[in-house]
Amino acid sequence: MRHLNFYCFYLILFSFLLSNKSIISSGPMVGYSEKMEVALWIQTTKKAEVIFLYWDINNPDNILRTNNVITNKESGFTATIIADLVEPGKIYNYSPVINGSEFKFDYILEFQTQEHWEYRKDAPNFSFAVGSCAYTNETEKDRPGKSYGGDYFIYSNILKENPDFMIWLGDNVYLRETDWSTKTGIYHRYTHDRALPELQALLASVHHYAIWDDHDFGPNNSDRSFRGKDISYQAFQDFWANPSYGIDNNKGITTQFNWSDLDFFLIDNRYFRSPQNRETTYKEILGEKQLDWLIDALVSSKATFKIVAIGGQFLNSEKIFENHINWEDEHKELLYLIEKERIEGVIFISGDRHFSELTKMARYNSYPLHDFTVSPLTSGYCDICKDEDNKYRIKDSAVFERNFAIFNISGSRNNRLLEYTIFNNSGDPLWKYKINENELRY
Repeated sequence: MRHLNFYCFYLILFSFLLSNKSIISSGPMVGYSEKMEVALWIQTTKKAEVIFLYWDINNPDNILRTNNVITNKESGFTATIIADLVEPGKIYNYSPVINGSEFKFDYILEFQTQEHWEYRKDAPNFSFAVGSCAYTNETEKDRPGKSYGGDYFIYSNILKENPDFMIWLGDNVYLRETDWSTKTGIYHRYTHDRALPELQALLASVHHYAIWDDHDFGPNNSDRSFRGKDISYQAFQDFWANPSYGIDNNKGITTQFNWSDLDFFLIDNRYFRSPQNRETTYKEILGEKQLDWLIDALVSSKATFKIVAIGGQFLNSEKIFENHINWEDEHKELLYLIEKERIEGVIFISGDRHFSELTKMARYNSYPLHDFTVSPLTSGYCDICKDEDNKYRIKDSAVFERNFAIFNISGSRNNRLLEYTIFNNSGDPLWKYKINENELRY
């Protein structure tokens, strides 16, 4: 009887711990990082009270606490909570506390604050990862036939490169036909895909920023006419911990952040986008307000490199699929304004295409513009794109398999170097490219 009682006790305890653990749907995830605050994100399976504990890795006895948040169904049971008792240039461990219970994980939960280096030393070196087109299979809702997604181990190989942060370049989830007409469907897709087990360790210790493209906005090739765009807009805010969403009281996901001596401009290529086949309107992707803001922000930026992230390719020369040049007037205007305002150090990064390539466009009496396209992470890749005639593609830069890229920024003042490496999904380097800051000057 005594042994039976012990058995029952441990069975009850195990069941309690198991059910308690299942209250986490996905995360935790590390969002934006600044010198004096960091965003932490998590999703629960039902209504719950969430706080985060965190501590400087060099002072683990000084436990700090965030404010508490009650998750709710309206926001998909997600919580973005700010750690605002931090100091610049520190590394912190953290753990979530849900309904009073602290949770531990078998991988590292860690975040960092940015260093206060200005007027003190050379800008810190750092690295960041990029990728796009992350398809997570769900058999019941996928199209019949061969699975479109796979090789999820790519996320552990990104983590092995130890980037400071990652920029998700759109199509970060793939809304299905069952999803895009309702909030229930859209939030189901985000919830399902974010819970992928192979993704969790990467979310937990690398800072994450994101833009969207058509598949996490709405149907394939969707534009501003999509009736569910405000639901997608809210879902994006609930599932990504960007510094802000939209500019000048304008909707959309546009934002900007800096890391060390670089500025990053995250652009919305869907919310304001006119239909590609519209004949009786000014055709635009960014829209007038966003375009004006981008030029203002680029002109004001003192960054060594100014990274413009946009879902679709900007510099590809061919008027095919959804390349920006199909919206020719806006395309010419943006190129003209960069030239007319003599904005130095501009580099584009993009996704969407289900293959990777580096596009380099020479300009008369000016420095060349680059567009690093990185795609796909886990979706299918585009075999037929091998024959595409992008006249600006750098020879040998194209990759037609699942892949990701790492950018390393290093060097002393006035001699900063950007090094790009494209990896296959197994983490093997495939091709490298370098740009010195002085190559992007007038």
